[in-house]
Amino acid sequence: MKVVSLRRLAAVAMVVLGTQALAPAAGANHSWNGYHWARTSNPFTLTLRNDLSAAWKPYLVTTAADWSKSAVLDMTIAAGTAGDKRCAPVTGLVKVCNATYGSTAWLGLGSVWVTGSHITKGSVKMNDSYFNTRAYNTTAWRNLVMCQEVGHTIGLDHQDENVNNANLGTCMDYTNAPGTNQHPNKHDYDELETIYSHSDTTTTVGATKLAASGSSIDESDDLGTAVRHAPNGRPIVFERDYKGAKKFTFVTWAE
Repeated sequence: MKVVSLRRLAAVAMVVLGTQALAPAAGANHSWNGYHWARTSNPFTLTLRNDLSAAWKPYLVTTAADWSKSAVLDMTIAAGTAGDKRCAPVTGLVKVCNATYGSTAWLGLGSVWVTGSHITKGSVKMNDSYFNTRAYNTTAWRNLVMCQEVGHTIGLDHQDENVNNANLGTCMDYTNAPGTNQHPNKHDYDELETIYSHSDTTTTVGATKLAASGSSIDESDDLGTAVRHAPNGRPIVFERDYKGAKKFTFVTWAE
C-alpha cells in the first residue's frame, strides 16, 4: 500500500520541436509534450518540498494525497522553509512556495526544467496577493490552483482551457467556478499511466542537493516568452532559456 507522509494525507523545460509540440492538449490526451520524470520503475516517489506558510499546508496535503492515488507515483512532503519567496528550484524534487508577489495578475505558477524529455526539477508558486482577497481566499480556489500547478510538474497539461465550458470535474480544467474542479479525475490518472508506461535507464527523481546554478536562478519575475495562449487570448505557457537549459511555466490567471 502506498503511503503519503503527513498521513494519506492545487508555467518547465525541454527543447520544443515545432508548433505541433505547442498545440493545446485535447481532453483525450493531456500529456504535456511528453515531459516526465525519469525513473527505472513504478510507482516512483516524488518529493514536494513544503516551503509554504501554515495556512497553505492543508492544501498541499490534499494535493499530495490526490496525486498519490495514481498507480504510477506517490508524493511525499518534506519540510522546507516558510517564506521562501524566491523559490529557487532544487534538483530532483518539486519546491512549493507562497508569498505576496504583488499585482502580477497570476494566481499560481507551475514550472519544470527539462533535459531532453525528462523533468529534472520543478517549482510551484502561490500568489497571496490574490489568495488573501475575499474572491480567492476559499478552499475551492486554493485546492484547484495547488492541484493544477503540482499536476503540471508531473507532466500533465490541461484537459480544457476554455473557462466558459462546463466543468470537467478535474483540477486540470480552466474554470471561473472551481467548486467541482478541486481534485484530479479518472482521466488524469489514466493519462499518468500512459505517460509513465515505459521505464527509463536512469532517474531524475530524488536528488536533493541544489543545482550548480541554483544560487543564481531568478524565478521572481521573468517568465520568458509566451509560447501558447488560451482561447481567450491570454498567454498560459512561457518558455525561458537559462544557462543552456529551458524552463517552461504554466500560469493560472486571476479573473
